[in-house]
Amino acid sequence: MNKFFKQITLIALAFTLVISLGSCEATRNANNKQKGAVIGATGGAVLGAILGNNIGKGGNGELGAVIGGVVGGGAGVLIGNKMDKQAQKIEQEIPGAQVERVDDGIVVTFDENSGVYFDTAKYNVNPSSQTMLDKLANVLKEYPDTNVLVVGHTDSVGADEMNMTLSKNRAQSVTDYFVQSKGLSSGRFTTNWYGETAPVADNTTAAGRAKNRRVNLAIIPNEKMKKDAQREAGE
Repeated sequence: MNKFFKQITLIALAFTLVISLGSCEATRNANNKQKGAVIGATGGAVLGAILGNNIGKGGNGELGAVIGGVVGGGAGVLIGNKMDKQAQKIEQEIPGAQVERVDDGIVVTFDENSGVYFDTAKYNVNPSSQTMLDKLANVLKEYPDTNVLVVGHTDSVGADEMNMTLSKNRAQSVTDYFVQSKGLSSGRFTTNWYGETAPVADNTTAAGRAKNRRVNLAIIPNEKMKKDAQREAGE
């Protein structure tokens, strides 16, 4: 009986969170399926699709194994609460980044209009980009029970093979910056890349190409967070 009332309380908390976090842009912009992650929806396909999981080439393997499925039940409520708070913190610290709450994760997109960018045909993290990555690193340190998937993309200018390598190097540069310069654990990071195969904008325009030259970071709950949530929810 106690377990039943605990689950009822958690479900009520979930609906309260959806309402109270309405001021968070990431939560406010989410559709109903995305908001469902807060109360334990099933799946995980939305997050994978955004990052390029359905693309047939590139990268170092399927993202699904890294992302995992969405945790349901009372544990999903607790995880959703923590991830919503982390998304809100990122929005407060990095107003230029695009932050989305998707499934059990957070997708942060940096392109040339949001503070993290690379010089033409280069993949080193320049000083201007370091400022934004430093802020995100501080948030990641504040929320240690999450892992990070870094995914690189390019526009369609240049040869396919060159762009694939460039997107790989750019994603790896971001990962290396977090690990080597900011002291975050390498075990938290997975790197993937898709070259020009997953555009989000029109490559025939300069503005579209600037959006396609991007790095996505997916922040997802690690096994410790999942187990702690399941234990707290009595599942």
